[in-house]
Amino acid sequence: MGQSYSQLGIEERNWIHRLLNEGCSLRQIARVVGRSPSTVSREVARAGSHRSYDAASAQGMALRRRRRGPRKLAAGTALLKLVRAWLRVGYSPQQIAGRLRRMYAHQPEFHVSHETIYCVIYATPRGELRRELIGSLRKAHKERRSRGAGNDRRPRKLAAGTALLKLVRAWLRVGYSPQQIAGRLRRMYAHQPEFHVSHETIYCVIYATPRGELRRELIGSLRKAHKERRSRGAGNDRRGKLQDMRSIHERPEEVFDRLVPGHWEGDLIKGAGNRSAVATLVERKTRFVVLAKMDGCGAEAALEALTKKFRRVPLALRKSLTYDQGKEMAHHAELTRRVSIEVFFADPHSPWQRPSNENMNGLVREYLPKGDDLSVFSQGYLNRVAKALNYRPRAVLDFATPAEAMAEEINKLRTGVASQT
Repeated sequence: MGQSYSQLGIEERNWIHRLLNEGCSLRQIARVVGRSPSTVSREVARAGSHRSYDAASAQGMALRRRRRGPRKLAAGTALLKLVRAWLRVGYSPQQIAGRLRRMYAHQPEFHVSHETIYCVIYATPRGELRRELIGSLRKAHKERRSRGAGNDRRPRKLAAGTALLKLVRAWLRVGYSPQQIAGRLRRMYAHQPEFHVSHETIYCVIYATPRGELRRELIGSLRKAHKERRSRGAGNDRRGKLQDMRSIHERPEEVFDRLVPGHWEGDLIKGAGNRSAVATLVERKTRFVVLAKMDGCGAEAALEALTKKFRRVPLALRKSLTYDQGKEMAHHAELTRRVSIEVFFADPHSPWQRPSNENMNGLVREYLPKGDDLSVFSQGYLNRVAKALNYRPRAVLDFATPAEAMAEEINKLRTGVASQT
């Protein structure tokens, strides 16, 4: 964490005044007062010139600049009550700040930054209210953390030029595998953890070596000298293939642009022991979410749950569904027949091809934690969860809510139908 900054005081300004009169340079003055040259330069520039600088006048100007107007989120204000209410229903400070700017576009007295909201939360005196407000944040840290906290990396053990890296490379050349090297290091240097590295770290070092003779030599020393690192499960998908799948790469161009509504992404989130599941559907343009209770985790349960939910969606908003290659979609052809929706499948192990759904699953987990038995949650409860998520403002929608965006699309459909009749 960086050092805190303090404003110049009257004593420092007196020194600046005195040293300027003695003809000292700004850098010399900065060394004397213990400040950076840029700080002294800005301070003198505010007075107009070296000759016109006066410590008393500069101090008075600084105090006037620091004088604050009334705080927008002062105790008892309607704005603070609104902010707290939105925090309680799950809005993040960023969503609240954006929503306020959208709702009160021409009333700047209602505009506050998300940083101001964080400050109000963490400035609340210790007690039940503080615990409640902090608990409503996605990451409920007891104290506010700086943005860079936790990002200070330790020095790499296998950095270029280190004795450990030279030893690892020497052992690779004589035929040791990364697993053998990692184990041998732990045995030889049992009480020196700075020499302990995992075999995965060694593999990373090998494949991160720039292309050339050394890289070829190191890779060639491995038992299976693949030119590129392969994931452990690559090529070993034992779930079997679904019949008559259509690849995600066959989707119409309009799906990728998110300009046309009616294209959905789907997935399952599973409960304890993979014995219960809830189907999640997200519309790509509006980010509108639908949750469906399932009677089991199999293909029949998925077909019934998805059929029931899609039949409640207007036909014009049932253009496509993108899903992963899970076995629960074995009846995808029947789903297409029942609700007239084209089903496309993402590539194996490629969750980024369904980004809206993956993001939404993370939000849903706030209400349906991992390890819970999901069969105990009724469809009514799932509908309330979906409603809460659909009424949260989203930055990607310019802080409109998914419910508002979906209502607007349905309105356009009705208007278009009415104009045709």
